[in-house]
Amino acid sequence: MKAKWIAAGVGVLIVAGITPWGVGYVTEQQWGQVTHELNQSQSFVQLRTDDYQRGFFGARITGTVTLMNPENGESYPVEYQASVTHGITGSYMDFEPVSGWAPEDADWFHEQPRLTLESRLWGTAVLELEAPAIAINNSASGESLRTSGGIVRVEVSDAGEQVKALAVWPQLRFTAPEMTLRADDFRLEQNMAHLQGDVWTGLMEASLATVALTAPGMPPVTIEGLQMRSSTEAKASGQRLDSRLSAAAEKLRYEDKGYGPHKLVFALENLDVASWGRLTTSMAELQTLALTQDQGGREAFEQQIAAMEKVSRAARDLAAAGFTAGFPELVLNTPEGKVTGSASISHPELTDDQKAEMLMVMQRLTGKMDLSLPARLVEKYPMVRMQLAPLIKQGLLVPEGDRLVLAARLSDMVVDVNGQEVPVPPLF
Repeated sequence: MKAKWIAAGVGVLIVAGITPWGVGYVTEQQWGQVTHELNQSQSFVQLRTDDYQRGFFGARITGTVTLMNPENGESYPVEYQASVTHGITGSYMDFEPVSGWAPEDADWFHEQPRLTLESRLWGTAVLELEAPAIAINNSASGESLRTSGGIVRVEVSDAGEQVKALAVWPQLRFTAPEMTLRADDFRLEQNMAHLQGDVWTGLMEASLATVALTAPGMPPVTIEGLQMRSSTEAKASGQRLDSRLSAAAEKLRYEDKGYGPHKLVFALENLDVASWGRLTTSMAELQTLALTQDQGGREAFEQQIAAMEKVSRAARDLAAAGFTAGFPELVLNTPEGKVTGSASISHPELTDDQKAEMLMVMQRLTGKMDLSLPARLVEKYPMVRMQLAPLIKQGLLVPEGDRLVLAARLSDMVVDVNGQEVPVPPLF
């Protein structure tokens, strides 16, 4: 019996000794797959592995991360290195920039940040950034950035089909000669599930305890209890999609007085999932072409035209499948009274014959918009009066008691605004 237990123990030790080699092999394959899928899915972050030296109990990786600015297409390459430790069920990677987390001779961090990736053989991975307190000063511009320590954590499971994210940052303060911005107690949680293509469902909740802005010669402005919530749900056996985004603030403080609550809601309803996926993908492709291609040239021009046609065709398919989009709720509480409003636009679902005869999306669009605000708000604030004066002059905002109201309806490419009919040009 004793000999059997000894043999079993030796077997376990052999397996435990060999297992890290197999884990290392799988980790290298998974890293290559992740790199490929990340680069194929978008163009703003490109990951390249220059060298992967795999040993028995660990590995060393060197490569380059290239970040692209979506506004101007400029690229910023950052060389990285990572040490990999192979365990029995997974691997642990510790990343850092080759040139360090801060420029030479810069004292940005009290401790060094840590960026790690922990993976498991069954397809689970956890990416975590632990950031210490940050202090950055720019003596030339007079700007400075101060933050507390924070954490960002992303967990991927079910072979990439499920994603959970968490970000917590207690404090941030940016100071410049013309203003100071402070944000306290930021928290974000998100759960996502892959539906199909580039379409995901899930829930996101983000909050900030306070956001304060001060500037010389102006009263401070503070927003308290800022919250954002986004939800995307599939229905009709995954063929249709509802999405809703809300932003709310408990109170806005200005000149030592507080006003609130405030809320704005945006909603997309009954979207055809396949058409929505094609639209988002084609729009991303068009944006990528605009940023990465050199200006001029017949080939580049033809590619952009083809991409624009794909966007147009996807938008047409989405409309033909039927949808509703808009702002179902707007509430702003001001010292002069409450501002309320709502807006929506819809397109009916078409039959195949109707879709074949469809010349423009706008032909069958219907919509409505309602807005009501205190007249005192326009009278007291010159900036508001300047913005709304054209609408009042044209009769689009009309008095109703002590308020100004707008009631608009869209049908048959004509907008009826407070009884005035305005033809809508055939834009798309």
